[in-house]
Amino acid sequence: MTRSHIRGAAAAALAATLTAGTLAVAAPSLASPGDGAAEQSITSTTTSTSSVDPDVPPGETESSKITHLSNQPKNGALLSTGSDLAFQGKYAFAGNYDGFTVYDLSDPENPEQVVQVHCPGGQNDISVYKDILVLSTDSSRSDDSCESTSMPATEKAAWEGIKVWDISNPLEPEYVQSVETACGSHTHSLVPSKNKRDLYVYVSSYFPSETYPDCRPPHDTISIVKVPLRSPESARMVSTPNLFPDGGYEGDDRGSYTETTGCHDITTYAKYDLAAGACMGDGLLMDISNRERPRVIDRVRDTENFAFWHSATFNNDATKVVFTDELGGGGLATCTDEYGPTLGANGIYDIKRKWFGKKDLVFKSYYKIPRINSENENCVAHNGSLIPVAGKDLMVQSWYQGGVSVFDFTDSRNPRELAWFDRGEGISSGGTWSTYYYNGYAYSNDLGIGFDTFDIDDSIDRKAEKVRLGSLNPQMQEPFGR
Repeated sequence: MTRSHIRGAAAAALAATLTAGTLAVAAPSLASPGDGAAEQSITSTTTSTSSVDPDVPPGETESSKITHLSNQPKNGALLSTGSDLAFQGKYAFAGNYDGFTVYDLSDPENPEQVVQVHCPGGQNDISVYKDILVLSTDSSRSDDSCESTSMPATEKAAWEGIKVWDISNPLEPEYVQSVETACGSHTHSLVPSKNKRDLYVYVSSYFPSETYPDCRPPHDTISIVKVPLRSPESARMVSTPNLFPDGGYEGDDRGSYTETTGCHDITTYAKYDLAAGACMGDGLLMDISNRERPRVIDRVRDTENFAFWHSATFNNDATKVVFTDELGGGGLATCTDEYGPTLGANGIYDIKRKWFGKKDLVFKSYYKIPRINSENENCVAHNGSLIPVAGKDLMVQSWYQGGVSVFDFTDSRNPRELAWFDRGEGISSGGTWSTYYYNGYAYSNDLGIGFDTFDIDDSIDRKAEKVRLGSLNPQMQEPFGR
């Protein structure tokens, strides 16, 4: 089986374990490797029968201080799972396991699909920077072309890695280079060089096996690709730094993939020469002043409540990090009364600056949506971004079938929800993967039903509506308001 198929099997096995009652709900549950259940449109795995009715009834849609403006359904050749988003100028770039779509946001309340590129290779995690677009392939393929077919990861000839595109004309993307990376590229993050001539791509991957010729354990590294901005066809691997010389978290007796065997996602913040790594069993803070040699400066673990460190978001002044726990890999119904407020949640950490420039991650609180979902709705913390309101730490975030949540973590000990949108059971086959705030609106890519546009109540984002960004890659943070 390919690794992506193994991930789906792991999620199913985990669900069966929970249903059988061999793991107490009060204990920290196990992560199947992130996003694995989304290889196809998710049909969520039932973990138990909830004793509480869902707050949003099946087939209904409810919201508070968020207005749903439009939906652009999946169509054409891109009917697989919708994944991540990136923005540049008046365009949104939406990943899909089958390729990517470009939307024109000239009318932000009703975006227009202008380009559709068929290039299978899940997850097709996507980022853009100036004239460069990067796609991640974490699905073993016969080659690096857009005509490739699936091939088992056990075969040496199988290909996984990143694909580099020239989008100097966003309406005519041109595929210019590929770089194969160890264990593929589940996600990637961009960071420009200090002289602005090159773009570095930090590639995250995980889940090695002795049976995979190009992905054998231990896999304690990330891959770093250098892309010259003037000649992206010259993109090449420049380093594979080992982030876990001690092997990382060795796992525990909870019965599944709690050990660290790579990173799921890394968020960079060039202004502060920092990066935050969400690495399965470990959360990292890194110094990236040397772009090719990131250095771990602090590492945290949560063996009580966090199962799978999935992603990270700095606040605007890099004094906090919100880590997400993708409990169950996106395929479990964790927003039920059985799981409570600390499993499948966000973990909010302050970054404490100490003597001699040392920085420590200090845990402050958890944040999880307060609504109860049905036992058939996959729901867990997933991708989000800051809402650019100076002086406050506001974030909009996807929770799969738990919908969209806006929360305030200015007081990192007491985060609180400000607004939300939730489709009840049966409307979307998987829920929302990413929700990001860009130039006055929130945009969301739904796994099953396409690209959504939302308007957040002015009482929350009135100041943010005046902030105009030239681009947005939430995994490559840039400051606003300065």
